[in-house]
Amino acid sequence: MSVVFEPSLCVSCGRCASVCPGTLLEAGDGRPARILFPDDCWGCASCLKACPRRAVRLTLPPALGGLGGLLSCGREGGRLVWRLERPGREPADFPGDPEGEGGY
Repeated sequence: MSVVFEPSLCVSCGRCASVCPGTLLEAGDGRPARILFPDDCWGCASCLKACPRRAVRLTLPPALGGLGGLLSCGREGGRLVWRLERPGREPADFPGDPEGEGGY
């Protein structure tokens, strides 16, 4: 698993880079965020939860999301909402519990 970015959604806020436990991301200075070392990504999803625009997505292995599956995270009314995107299917949203997911 690794993260991918949607540059058109990225606002270069740097939140993703500031929470990455592996310091694998680079963001800021008006440039879209990017991953420096994709093979070293742990798949922890901290960057997904920190992104205010769903610009960060986690690639999923075929067993979890099907070929080309992507996971993103957003907020609705103070709650986390996870989104699973799979080719040829409508996105599926799953509400999360902020208390059980690192508190942010």
